[in-house]
Amino acid sequence: MTKPIIFLDSSALIAGIVSAQGAARVLLLLAEDEKIVLLVSEQVIAEVERNIARKMPRALPLVREMILHANVQILRDPRPGEVQSRMDWIRHAADVPILVAAAAANVDFLATLNKHHFLDDPGVAQRSGLRVGTPGNALAWVRDWLAKQP
Repeated sequence: MTKPIIFLDSSALIAGIVSAQGAARVLLLLAEDEKIVLLVSEQVIAEVERNIARKMPRALPLVREMILHANVQILRDPRPGEVQSRMDWIRHAADVPILVAAAAANVDFLATLNKHHFLDDPGVAQRSGLRVGTPGNALAWVRDWLAKQP
């Protein structure tokens, strides 16, 4: 049986790490139990570490430990040419590499809490060919997927 593959952007990964409950945390726990596969890019890891180091520097070792325990797979960032050719996918240029990395990995879902750049623009999903939503949307999709498995 293949497993659902979910790509987390930095907002979703941080939410899963800092919240003791909520959909993003459940996704991390499902990955730890090897029910789903979680992917991030090098850019996501850099953003998470930068934000945690700025706001909660003592928590950085815990963050790294949680990422390891959840079996989060870290993908290489896309090459500049790949990013440049897809600049029309989203208005915020800094988020294009996230979409390109998720699309290149052929993920089932891109989970984000970034309303302004991802969720409020339904064209992002259409242009990228990705299923995009909140961690709660991703978790609902995963539960439906798992319920349909024999």
